[in-house]
Amino acid sequence: MQPPITVGTILQNRYRIIQILGQGGFARTYLVEDQRRFNELCAIKELTPTTVGTSMWEKTQELFQREAAILYQIEHPQVPKFRERFEQDQRLFLVEDYVAGKTYRNILSERQALGQTLTEAEVLLLMGSLLPVLEHIHSRGIIHRDISPENIILRDSDSKPVLIDFGVVKELATRLQSPDSTAPVTSVGKLGYSPTEQMQAGQAYPNSDLYALAVTVIVLLTGREPRELFDDNQLSWHWQQFVRVNPRFTQVINRMLNYRPSDRYQNATEVIQALQAIDQPNVPIPNNTSNLQTVAVGGRQPQPVPSPSPNRPAPAIPPSNSSSVLDNPLAIGAIGSAVVILAGVGSWALVSSIRSQPQTPQETPAQTFPSPIISGGTLTPSPTPTNVEPVILSKRLIFDASNTATVENTIKENQIVQYSFAGQRGQRLTAVLEPGNGIVLSILDGKKQPIDNLANQVPSYDGRLPLTGRYTIQLTLEPGITENDYTLNVELEKLIKETPTPTFIPTPTPTFTPSPIASPTPTPTLTPSPSPSPSDTPTPSTSPTATENPIDLPTPNTSPGI
Repeated sequence: MQPPITVGTILQNRYRIIQILGQGGFARTYLVEDQRRFNELCAIKELTPTTVGTSMWEKTQELFQREAAILYQIEHPQVPKFRERFEQDQRLFLVEDYVAGKTYRNILSERQALGQTLTEAEVLLLMGSLLPVLEHIHSRGIIHRDISPENIILRDSDSKPVLIDFGVVKELATRLQSPDSTAPVTSVGKLGYSPTEQMQAGQAYPNSDLYALAVTVIVLLTGREPRELFDDNQLSWHWQQFVRVNPRFTQVINRMLNYRPSDRYQNATEVIQALQAIDQPNVPIPNNTSNLQTVAVGGRQPQPVPSPSPNRPAPAIPPSNSSSVLDNPLAIGAIGSAVVILAGVGSWALVSSIRSQPQTPQETPAQTFPSPIISGGTLTPSPTPTNVEPVILSKRLIFDASNTATVENTIKENQIVQYSFAGQRGQRLTAVLEPGNGIVLSILDGKKQPIDNLANQVPSYDGRLPLTGRYTIQLTLEPGITENDYTLNVELEKLIKETPTPTFIPTPTPTFTPSPIASPTPTPTLTPSPSPSPSDTPTPSTSPTATENPIDLPTPNTSPGI
């Protein structure tokens, strides 16, 4: 990693560095003043790749330009605006607005110094202000992936929480260390705050941000770190014992902390609706799953304790102060007769029912669901998903004159979208999905197999085609995503090496050889020009131009002959 830039240095003849705000593994943040905007303060993030060499630097630049474009899509007053990107001295820089205020980590530390923490009303106000921000960025296919008390600033100007330090910056800084790799980055996020599907599998969904927001809330409420609130032995959260809050609010937080992404709230709008129902006792909280124990992602869900079946009779307990019926011989005889009668009637009914049933023994077990899966508090039969087959939508990719193609569409759950095109061996193919979250692509050959290991389930591809033939770009949704809009940008390198060879070879023979032949043609037309004059003596005096032309024309005519 290159050393930090000294204070006072001016970047791009515009940004003067005032101080260093922070430094991480692959990035550094400076406080600068913009000399072209009346010395307005802004923040610059420096991403310092370790790769050296011309080819690696070019790939790093391409990755930087492509990934940084995601940040410029965000337009929200509670998100710092990313102004521009630039490169200088093989250093990559991102410029964004500077937010003056305190992080919620600093606010919590100040409260803890007084023996206090944030109140339920304060965290509810925080959630009510941040959830619309998440709703906005998620609608654009952007996931923060690094929500924590350190990355939320209470802005001094309007006392509103501002979301900073998007995880895409960390991912970009990490991926710049190895631009050739297309493997998902699994280290983006904060341990304890980010769910395991993000930290271990590299998969992030909108409700992954909701999970991190819930962890942030219980840390602010209890003043304890996630490692203190999470039981590693039982793989469950135990935060309620450290703070007393509204039970309905507890239900909302517990569902946000659910170990399965599918069992959490699917988007920020559902959380907003659930929070609005907290103060309305007569209104049930939508999709209440408070009876489920919250378990961390990657842990095994505890098996529920089996409850007594309502059809199972409770054991009879004889009264302690009364005499037993077995002491009466008449009662014993009556009971025996009743048992014999009931046994006979029951046997007859059983045989009759068996005879009356149709001889289709395969239908009965097919209509029963012996092992239901508990998901979100409801019983989901296990055989249901096996009958669902994906819907394949095939289209032909149409390239323009520059050999590029852009497709905007929507992919839904249980759909596979395929775009076919013809390619030649050695052609360079570039395919990029925007946004790159929630959808992956694969480059398939004529046998519907990935053309290489880097062309299978990736957000983008850049490589050479191995053979001449038909290819397919296949798009699929990542697990847990039900629907997503996308823009597919494809560029296929033009093959122009063979076209110039036949055009330049024949051109010199027809163009240069007729030029001396064309020059003598005007000489016979110009030489008879003095013949039309009727008079003999005035011919040279009346038309001096006619006498000059025959004099000038013979000179070029004699040169080709020589």
